[in-house]
Amino acid sequence: MSTDAPTSAVTGQKNGRHHLRFHLPHEHLQSTFGDDWFALKAEAFARFFGTPTFLISQTFIVLLWIGSNLVGLVKFDLYPFILLNLAFSLQSAYAAPLILLAQTRQADRDKAHAEADAQHREDLARAMEQRQVLAAEQNKTMLSLLEQNTRLTELTQQLSERIEALTRDVHGRVCFSGTGSASGG
Repeated sequence: MSTDAPTSAVTGQKNGRHHLRFHLPHEHLQSTFGDDWFALKAEAFARFFGTPTFLISQTFIVLLWIGSNLVGLVKFDLYPFILLNLAFSLQSAYAAPLILLAQTRQADRDKAHAEADAQHREDLARAMEQRQVLAAEQNKTMLSLLEQNTRLTELTQQLSERIEALTRDVHGRVCFSGTGSASGG
């Protein structure tokens, strides 16, 4: 990375321009479930359900639960493990709506970003069209200037040829009259 283009890792800015600056007009959009404490915690919890930490922890707890009840260390949930089944049912009853909530909130964010991206693409297309029109106008102006330059060059050549012819004519007359008066005089 060059030193003339510093990037701020914290803000994601390069030369004072935020990489999501086209998304900023859509920041005011509130998600379907709001941005209150419960919605944010529920979404974070739902995201935690899909992590390896959760899966490994749950597997370890279930193995410990089943093992301790089978071996006889504890006897609060003997085979067929009805209490464990109830715990899984309770977890599923809360996990499904939390996951749906997280997906809905993510879909809202994705939609807002997609709209911002579409608006940015439209702005780029409009700017490109304007540049193409400007380039066409500049090409016409350049062609006109080249034609004028060609005409001026041709005129300069014609004038140079005339000046050369007049110079020869004047030179011939001066030299002819100078030799005639010198011999006659």
